[in-house]
Amino acid sequence: MRDLDGASGTRIWLAAEPADMRCGFDRLAEQVRSVISQDPLSGHLFLFRSRRAERLKVLTWDRDGYVLWYKRLEQGVFKLPRLSPGTRSVQLRPSELAMILDGIDMTKLKRVPRYQRSTRSNREKAIV
Repeated sequence: MRDLDGASGTRIWLAAEPADMRCGFDRLAEQVRSVISQDPLSGHLFLFRSRRAERLKVLTWDRDGYVLWYKRLEQGVFKLPRLSPGTRSVQLRPSELAMILDGIDMTKLKRVPRYQRSTRSNREKAIV
């Protein structure tokens, strides 16, 4: 199982617009390139939702081929984060993906400010 805690560099991307759930590996990989502007062979996770948000597909590359994970809810919808107009995709944290899959409404949550250690590049940007 792949390490999704961020230490491995694996990122999670959610496409903002609904996708045709009939799409298979190749068409979703093309959407990764055109909509999310990422490389589908990167090993990152790419999420696509149906129009009614009751279905979710996750595409990833695993060493020697694509993996496609598909979930259909029997009742209810996936509660996805609100995105500003014009946004084509958004990067999610592993905890946010877990909340989506567990049925937690992310729009009702508020992230509190946390300490963020400044890196050398952040300090250089602040000086400029």
